[in-house]
Amino acid sequence: MADSQSSNCVKTARTTFQILEALKRKNEATVTELTEEFDLSKSSLHNYLNTLAKDEYVVKDGKSYRVGLKLLDLGGHARHKQRLYEIAKSEITSLAEETGELTNLLVEEHGKGIYLHRAHGADAVKTDSYIGQEVYLHNTGLGNAILAHLPRERVNEILDRHGMPASTENTITNRTELFENLDQVRENGYALDDEARVKGLRCVAVPIINNNDEVEGAISVSGPTSRFQDERFREIFPEKLQNVANVIELNITYT
Repeated sequence: MADSQSSNCVKTARTTFQILEALKRKNEATVTELTEEFDLSKSSLHNYLNTLAKDEYVVKDGKSYRVGLKLLDLGGHARHKQRLYEIAKSEITSLAEETGELTNLLVEEHGKGIYLHRAHGADAVKTDSYIGQEVYLHNTGLGNAILAHLPRERVNEILDRHGMPASTENTITNRTELFENLDQVRENGYALDDEARVKGLRCVAVPIINNNDEVEGAISVSGPTSRFQDERFREIFPEKLQNVANVIELNITYT
């Protein structure tokens, strides 16, 4: 769905960021390859890329351009300005060491989930996710833990804007079914992701709720289905996460 504020956007600024997104998606690209995606002449695209390269936001390697590390500086600054990250990161790291699995901290921004922190235990699996990555909220345990504690109208706004694409055969793509699941998440106090975004991966997530009953983010433990079975998946990990969330919530209140 089109952004309701698109009429107020500066076209050249939007094009600049769309070029950066295209470079991220392609890993790297030449001017000719980008011309296939944009309704711009080669000379115009060349001007955009040269400007970005001069300001060090992209790197030119031969005829190809790629996203530069200067953007990492902006992202790192944004992350360190998140109070939840500063409060929760040590707890997330300790949880990874205790469980041996992959632990995560996610927040919602503009209707998507953003990974703020991840920690790998001794047996943690490698996944496609990374710090700063955007993910849909409807197909992750972390996202469901957050959506369950947002007002219904806000959830509908997010779904209207971003849709409910399927990542696996277990992804919920029906709005009614999703709301039923969110009701269950609120009742249980935790969300279960049973291969909803990544085949073979399960995740248990709980929300972080501040003293004003507002959801600030969510934390999770993720691992292969072979290790996330029965009691460990439905009892042990939910309890561990709720204990950690309680500590984080107290620190949010009194820090």
